[in-house]
Amino acid sequence: MNVTLQEQDGNMVAILAGSLDTAAAAETEKAMSPLNDVQGKNIIIDCTDLAYISSAGLRIFLGILQNTQAKGGHVYIKGINDAVRGVFVITGFSNIFEFM
Repeated sequence: MNVTLQEQDGNMVAILAGSLDTAAAAETEKAMSPLNDVQGKNIIIDCTDLAYISSAGLRIFLGILQNTQAKGGHVYIKGINDAVRGVFVITGFSNIFEFM
């Protein structure tokens, strides 16, 4: 699992590649933790190269969403494939996240 954080057009972008399963969750959460310090910017989670997400991965996304919303920001999910979208739909997360 690879995570790249960068600023683009005034937003913070997290680019994910690989499988965000339970085994990769702790390392991924640590790599994404700087997003919790973002103030005054929206966050885009780019899932174009994310092949799979487990419930542990969804928990990471939810934590970022809650933290960002508490600061008045938005979290957008970009580029999810059908398999990952299915996980979002089944768990109801498709109703709480905004998609690009």
